[in-house]
Amino acid sequence: MNLPNFKSILQKLSVLKNNSSILIAIIIAVVAIILFIPTQLISSRLKKQIEDESIKKGTSVKNMEPVSREQWKVEEQYQGSYAKDANQIEQLSKDSSKRGLLSYKIFPEPTDESALIFEEFGDRFRKGVEELIDGLNASDPPSDAELQQSLQSSSVRNRFSRGGRMSSPDSRGPYSTGRNIRGSSLRIMSDIDATIVDEICLDKAKSGLVYANAADVSGYEFWKEYQHPGRDDAIKDCWYWQLGYWIIEDVVDTITAMNSDSKNVLAAPVKRLTRIGFSLSEMKGMRLRAMRGGRRSGTKTSEDKPVYVLSLQEGLTEPCTARICNDVIDVVHFDLTVVIHVDAVLPFMQELCKARESTFKGWDGRLDPPQITKHNQITILESDIRPIELQNDPSHYLYRYGEDAVVELDLICEYIFNKAGYDEVKPQVVKTEMQGEEEK
Repeated sequence: MNLPNFKSILQKLSVLKNNSSILIAIIIAVVAIILFIPTQLISSRLKKQIEDESIKKGTSVKNMEPVSREQWKVEEQYQGSYAKDANQIEQLSKDSSKRGLLSYKIFPEPTDESALIFEEFGDRFRKGVEELIDGLNASDPPSDAELQQSLQSSSVRNRFSRGGRMSSPDSRGPYSTGRNIRGSSLRIMSDIDATIVDEICLDKAKSGLVYANAADVSGYEFWKEYQHPGRDDAIKDCWYWQLGYWIIEDVVDTITAMNSDSKNVLAAPVKRLTRIGFSLSEMKGMRLRAMRGGRRSGTKTSEDKPVYVLSLQEGLTEPCTARICNDVIDVVHFDLTVVIHVDAVLPFMQELCKARESTFKGWDGRLDPPQITKHNQITILESDIRPIELQNDPSHYLYRYGEDAVVELDLICEYIFNKAGYDEVKPQVVKTEMQGEEEK
């Protein structure tokens, strides 16, 4: 250690000790320096924050225009527009169930005591279905008579040529149209005959946009053989089939939209309308019973006609929507089967559930001008897609679907009716029946 230096330091400190006033001044100066530097740093940061926030916000507040005394009126208009939107939505929901009637003489109560008005309803139903099918530019496969005539007129027919193909109408062979055609004996069909049959089938496929027949639409045969059951039951039959007709219209409109850009069946997305029904087909019912016990059993399955779904157990399937008839809506289930291009399955489902326009002439048919309403009432509850074995399935022997990969699409759907929209024309006998069923 350097003792002289140490002593000199002590001597200097002793000077400060002897002059306490100088020591205090030094201490104050040191403390002031220590406090001044952080204070300046904090001050500059705070100043910047004030400029960024307070001053800018203050400036923006000064630049704001004063609120007008009439501002409440503007707000009132905004709130009124919201209320108007809500009312419009409610009205659109009501309008969705306003559709044209097949007869303006029956609902809600018949204007004529004669049973002829019910027969007239049935005739209009059948005619309406025929017009809907015609509007599809529909075609049928060749009938047995057409095939017989073409084959008999062939100059190269040999019933017992070797190597030919044996078939029989009773064995569901190539002559069969799937419509219980009978023959008296087995036939041996040569390769030439098979070619003739194939050409006839192709010509039929090229003559229309879709295979469809009015007989495949539920209700068409029902009204063909209709026997008047009494006034109340006749009113109920007409009402339920009026609901059914509205549903059939939407299905046909869907197929029309899907096939609008096609030239014939061979190029169309929807190849065949196999069925529109309101109970499960026999084959589909068997499949569902095997899978999950089936649905819609009992008296309501005995007839293929529309019914209201009053409980979760009464529909064609247990609805994933859990919707049944209540104070706001009525629900009807229906079954639809089509043969369709495999790539068109999802577009078909989307088209089926789209909103559609209809013309409403009032419940008395006299509204002038008529009201254009929109409805979007279909929800798909269940779908089943199956490949088609064209060579082995007799129900497809005489149909030609082109080179496209096709499948059979089965859909179970629900159709929603807004009660407020059509309750004024719903017959009292139907309301009473529904109330009785709900109370059971």
